[in-house]
Amino acid sequence: MDDLTDGLQSMSFNSSLSEINRPSTSSGSETTTTWTASSLSCSTSTNHHNNKRNYTPSGDPYWDGINRIRSESVNGKVSLSDLKFVQRLGSGDIGNVYLVELKGDGKEKDDKCCYYYAGKVMDKKELESRNKQGRAKMEMEILEMLDHPFLPTLYSYCESSRWSCLVTEFCPGGDLHVLRQRQPFKRFDESAVRFYASEITVAMEYVHMMGIVYRDLKPENVLVRADGHIMLTDFDLSLKCDNSTSTPAQIVSVTANQTPSSAAANLPHDPPANKFTSSSCILPHCIGPAVSCFRPKLRRKKKQTNRRGGPEFVVSEPVDVRSMSFVGTHEYLAPEIVSGEGHGSAVDWWTLGIFMYELLYGYTPFKGSDNEYTMANIVARALEFPKEPSVSAPVKDLITQLLVKDPTRRLGSTMGASAIKHHLFFQGVNWALLRCAKPPHIPPPFVIRETEDSDDDDSCPGTPMDYY
Repeated sequence: MDDLTDGLQSMSFNSSLSEINRPSTSSGSETTTTWTASSLSCSTSTNHHNNKRNYTPSGDPYWDGINRIRSESVNGKVSLSDLKFVQRLGSGDIGNVYLVELKGDGKEKDDKCCYYYAGKVMDKKELESRNKQGRAKMEMEILEMLDHPFLPTLYSYCESSRWSCLVTEFCPGGDLHVLRQRQPFKRFDESAVRFYASEITVAMEYVHMMGIVYRDLKPENVLVRADGHIMLTDFDLSLKCDNSTSTPAQIVSVTANQTPSSAAANLPHDPPANKFTSSSCILPHCIGPAVSCFRPKLRRKKKQTNRRGGPEFVVSEPVDVRSMSFVGTHEYLAPEIVSGEGHGSAVDWWTLGIFMYELLYGYTPFKGSDNEYTMANIVARALEFPKEPSVSAPVKDLITQLLVKDPTRRLGSTMGASAIKHHLFFQGVNWALLRCAKPPHIPPPFVIRETEDSDDDDSCPGTPMDYY
């Protein structure tokens, strides 16, 4: 344990590991949270009475590895000494991400069937000095809530007096920012954009239904799993809301001559912003979704039917959430964040529009010569599409509706993901079987590159950056 601590202590958690990564920014009112070993316990821990305990294999090798460590541990928890940090994968504002494997798994060195995790390591002293403990605690609380195929699984939380570590899934395909730069002309074709945007839309729908506003969508935060499907990651800038500001599920009928956007006019308008303050959504209690996003249970009334034959949409996203914080990546900031008017879940649909634009054209639509010009363009400059490459009218229309500067008129601001999923651009997408869709890119088998000091636990600083 001492050797591991010395190794972690020698690593720099302040250096930026990749020049292509665009840093996120955050400012505004933040709630200070005291982060101690007693306040944050291991997420996989339970009450145990015996030092040794048996576990039943689940069939999932990743959970089986974690449960094996727990069964052999005196306190039933995974500790930092149980982890081997193989190489560094990337860095963020509050920590570094490492490729991790479990020690003592009984595998030979030449065994190619090793199961890797991603470990986000954070320096608790640095978090305290920068007043970032609240963000780190928020991310852990959100990860504990998530259970979705396009969102990360939190396998364990470990900590020592100096370090803390979130053990999650490892995605060998890297992120979409790196993958885009490897494409011809550094951009994706329209079918690939449709694939990635559809999976992000359903992931965002689930996140919103859990009472969370993501606020940091960008290609760097969209990872590619081994099967080619995506995983949305990095929730330290997210906003988690309490029950008082959540929106109950509503069923909206759309007639034959209506679009989901026009039907949104029948819904109650967002409450005035002065009813909410930034503190109403800072570190509140966890909530559950009002309606399951996979099998919504609808109460059908026999007396009233949709006689015009239009579809019904379930809207259960927190459209009335408000925050005054200044967070996000400059090129992806929504106008309401730049202007300081307060923002809600509609910022995630703005970032989806910027995201799709960047995948299609290779750059963001409002980027200026510096951050100040970029923010000025976001607020004042009209959206323009270049002549090349030529893209279809439906994708232009969807991006245009997502990048409406007035958040109350933005697609998705009132009816959430339902309005977006029924846009013409997504025609033909089988939303129920997205996981069965063929990805545009399948990453090659992951192989650890050998370095001169690859046998040491502290070899991470010398590892080249290829994945994140």
